[in-house]
Amino acid sequence: MRVIAVINQKGGAGKTTVAMNLAAGLARRAPAVVVDLDPQSSATQWAAAGTATFPATVKQLRVGASLPDLRREFRAFDHIVLDCPPSVDTRAAALALQTCDVALIPVLPSPVDLWASLRLPQEIDEARKRNPKLRAFLLLNQIEARSALSAAMQEALAEFGLPVLQTPVRRRSIYKTAALEGVSVFQMGARGQAAAAEIEAIIEEVVAS
Repeated sequence: MRVIAVINQKGGAGKTTVAMNLAAGLARRAPAVVVDLDPQSSATQWAAAGTATFPATVKQLRVGASLPDLRREFRAFDHIVLDCPPSVDTRAAALALQTCDVALIPVLPSPVDLWASLRLPQEIDEARKRNPKLRAFLLLNQIEARSALSAAMQEALAEFGLPVLQTPVRRRSIYKTAALEGVSVFQMGARGQAAAAEIEAIIEEVVAS
């Protein structure tokens, strides 16, 4: 069983898009579930919007006073993807970091957006006291195809002190289209082929690392 948390304290970084398509790609290998920890319930609404069945199971979970045992609760699945709320101050985010094998942090290609997320490395260090095997990666999201990262962006990335996945998620309209249709890019045929290929490359990096 592998638990992957898609987390960022800043809203609008594309967590749900990454989580849903990542889970869809993982479901091609073995049973996968998206655990929707976000009070906005975006992942749950996404899956409910489709006329076709979403490839991964999507389950909404609200974290109360006691922290559930995610590995026991979702033991029927080989892959658990946690779609986390846009805050690291919640019990749900703490649960995610204490439980997951890998934390994926989608970040937009803007130093301002990165600097807004600078608390996350500290939270990850804190979580490693209880979850010493936790690995964390930055995932560049919504990258323009021909743009080069600015010097300010490179400097901001360096401040995190976390490895950056080699494969970015590029800005593609197909991701929005898939969300509107309640499906993954893997279900979009030729239109989704390039997006599906980059999600597959991300999975290979995370699984093989």
